Amino acid sequence: MPKPTKGPRLGGGPAHERLLLANLAAALFTHKSIKTTETKAKRLRPLAERLITFAKRGDLHARRRVLSVIGDKEVVHVLFTEIAPLVADRDGGYTRITKVGNRKGDNAPMAQIELVLEPVTPKAKSTKKSAASAEKAPAKEEAPAEETAAEETPTEDEAAEAGAESPEEGAAAEAAAEDAVVEDEAPAADEDAEAEKA
Repeated sequence: MPKPTKGPRLGGGPAHERLLLANLAAALFTHKSIKTTETKAKRLRPLAERLITFAKRGDLHARRRVLSVIGDKEVVHVLFTEIAPLVADRDGGYTRITKVGNRKGDNAPMAQIELVLEPVTPKAKSTKKSAASAEKAPAKEEAPAEETAAEETPTEDEAAEAGAESPEEGAAAEAAAEDAVVEDEAPAADEDAEAEKA
């Protein structure tokens, strides 16, 4: 007796299982989405993704390999001409399985398997890496003292985010920040006055 494949058995024998999965794959490529049992959907996913990977290669040998699994030339043509260009930028995960409840007749768990044809959006860089690169890159020009002082004064929102528990505490924090700015500007004004006298 031949060794059974990994996972649940889907038919009377290996040949029946292979034909069943090939027909499910052909239906998936034709309709872009099919409803079947969860077990069949989970067994179909690796086969469908491997066939899509062949279609992305697009050469004659890949087309013949897909034709050896799916006998219908029209389905293979759709796979190579329509589906493969839509998933060309995607590195995997061409299918999506969504559970849809149980079947009414025998209470079998059902699932919908569909092709993921949406364009790939690039992931945003993590904030840790961007903060580290910002620290490494020194500022080329320093802003005048007045602009930096204006940037350093916290607003009400920043005071609230910094941990001020009430508006009164936020106002007190703002007043303290303004006093610090005035004190920083006073020595600079004295230096300017002395330079003018000399």
